[in-house]
Amino acid sequence: MPAEPAPPVTTPPALAEAPVVAHVTRGGVVESVHRASIAVTGPNGVLTAAWGAAEDPVFPRSSNKPLQAAAMLRAGLELPPHHLALASASHSAEPFHLDAVRDMLAAAGLTEADLQNTPDLPYEPGERDVWIAAGRTARPLAQNCSGKHAAMLATCRVNGWDLTTYRDAGHPLQRLMADTIADLAGEPVAATAVDGCGAPVMAISLAGLARAFGRIAAAGPDTPEGTVAAAMRAHPEYVGGTRRDVTALIRGTDGLIAKDGAEAVYAAGLDDGRGVALKITDGSQRARPVVLAAVLRQLGVRSSAYDRLEDAPVLGHGRPVGSIVAVGISPETPVGGRA
Repeated sequence: MPAEPAPPVTTPPALAEAPVVAHVTRGGVVESVHRASIAVTGPNGVLTAAWGAAEDPVFPRSSNKPLQAAAMLRAGLELPPHHLALASASHSAEPFHLDAVRDMLAAAGLTEADLQNTPDLPYEPGERDVWIAAGRTARPLAQNCSGKHAAMLATCRVNGWDLTTYRDAGHPLQRLMADTIADLAGEPVAATAVDGCGAPVMAISLAGLARAFGRIAAAGPDTPEGTVAAAMRAHPEYVGGTRRDVTALIRGTDGLIAKDGAEAVYAAGLDDGRGVALKITDGSQRARPVVLAAVLRQLGVRSSAYDRLEDAPVLGHGRPVGSIVAVGISPETPVGGRA
């Protein structure tokens, strides 16, 4: 029998309706552009500004990790702050990251052999070069999600849940994560798929993601959400790495938490309850920090990290000949509607 035709693929509004928010210039000429959908939520969680279809579902990818870490604390997991920051991380696989993953597993009576995340080389190019020069091959430990997976296993150990099926969408851990994401986002999970690390990834809107980050950043210190925020602020080097923009942003901005994600997602929360979430529609990471910096500047947020986020030269023969700059994001952008 002939195979059934595949269902039609439609482009969601978050991608189709996204405006241009960044120019890539070379020699004074705009060579390329990047589009994005962006959501800004106020302290009450209400959408206050939007570029593109901010209420359309997207996969936040690793930007969901702080929400998932809060779910694990709700399930009774207890971790020292640097391990909790690592549970919220896409780490660079620097030696201190890998040592902490091993320690987290050992504390739960587990080893690297229990990890089911996708084997990979270190995320950070310099660490990857060191790894390859030492003759090492891809391993789950080195993959940037190994901290989250170690924490998921530890949560299963605390609750007596099956360790071998912890990645299944129907597992009690994953059901709890979906419920927690929906609770913090203030909306139901719209879809579930498989993330790059092999665990489920839950789709919510950018508005919901911004709302969730605002809630985590403003949460009380004795709540699971507040505990996650405090760990990320105290140990930003575990959230990313010593050379990562997300680490510089958390370290350089009072009261802020942030998490980058694959396919050019970025989310940030402020301790007054405001939240920001964005997705560069073509998935290119190069415009992601530049655009977030522009939005935070519009919101009046002070940060010593802006130079780091906006350092995006375009090179020609090894020297700067242009740059990536944000456009269309200014105080004149209408509040309360789509730009």
